[in-house]
Amino acid sequence: MNILVTGARGFMGRNLCAALRASKEFELLEYDLPQGTFSQEEGVSAELRGMLREADFVVHLAGVNRPKDEREFDLGNRKLTEDILDVLDEAGRTPGFLLASSIHAAGDTPYGVSKRRAEELVRAWGARTGAHATVYRLPNTFGKWSRPNYNSVVATWCHAVARDLPVRVDDREKVLPLVYIDDVVEEFLSCIRGEPFIGPDGFAAARRTHPIALGALLDLLTSFRQSRTTLRIPDFADPFVKALYATYLSYLPEGEFAYDLVMRSDNRGWLAEFLKSPAIGQIFVSVTKPGITRGNHWHHTKVEKFLVVSGEAVVRFRHVCGGDVSEYRVSGDRPRPIDIPPGYTHNIVNVGEGDLVTLFWACEILNPDKPDTFFEEV
Repeated sequence: MNILVTGARGFMGRNLCAALRASKEFELLEYDLPQGTFSQEEGVSAELRGMLREADFVVHLAGVNRPKDEREFDLGNRKLTEDILDVLDEAGRTPGFLLASSIHAAGDTPYGVSKRRAEELVRAWGARTGAHATVYRLPNTFGKWSRPNYNSVVATWCHAVARDLPVRVDDREKVLPLVYIDDVVEEFLSCIRGEPFIGPDGFAAARRTHPIALGALLDLLTSFRQSRTTLRIPDFADPFVKALYATYLSYLPEGEFAYDLVMRSDNRGWLAEFLKSPAIGQIFVSVTKPGITRGNHWHHTKVEKFLVVSGEAVVRFRHVCGGDVSEYRVSGDRPRPIDIPPGYTHNIVNVGEGDLVTLFWACEILNPDKPDTFFEEV
């Protein structure tokens, strides 16, 4: 099945084409509008005309939304769509057809009018030819590869926050409806397979949208940047937060993917906190020198896990109400997590010849005012 994607080098096009290539289910034809000032007076190019004659399904993403001249709205949206449909009529072809439109088509701006007229053309063509013609009215779409300082507030703010640049918000309470690019791509693939999701307004739509106030959006993005210092990870149980965090990371400068942790060093080795979350507690890592013991404490409620990833260690336990000492020998050659139950004083000893590297997890973030940690030799 040949899938033609117009606007293949745009934000949606790049994401959709990447998904189509990865699926290995389709043959992909990619077309993009020429660079510079848009002109469609001469009709469909020979390149696009040839692709249209081969396509079994057309995903029409190409269009104009930030022209130098307002007349380009009509040329790049309404007329380009009309010319594409004319080529299909001339060739006697009725491939499936998907038009990516916008919620702005419901308005009366030059952009909105041009998109609405393109919608009308596609719907009329589908009704006349019997082709499967689907029109998507999409809200503000966010995700990787969207151009900052163009037409996406999320892309612009992600780019700015990742570089610690100032961000201006005129109305923190204004609500912006958002849809994630992966959800859009998933829906486009469903449409190609003949299963579009039609909303109550009669237009196709992504199944999941995320309305959010601009102030809350900026606060979230700011917390993502601060997480390198606070080590607190977002609430990934929220699909919007998960998608927004992934989007934010895609705008990091390539020279700033790595960052430093605070290392607390002494004669035993060093220890550094890695991640924290009220939902999952905290994770930290330590390097312990040969012969050194860490721990010798117990907890009332807090529980932990130890995982040796390099070196040799013995983890010892003793119930604080009495009893014998039990021990577990562990090695980085065979990772075995060890649960640390409450009420047992415990320690870990490096019994190898080299450094011992251990991951520690605690079920809660350390509260210095209530650490729930009581020192007692095993």
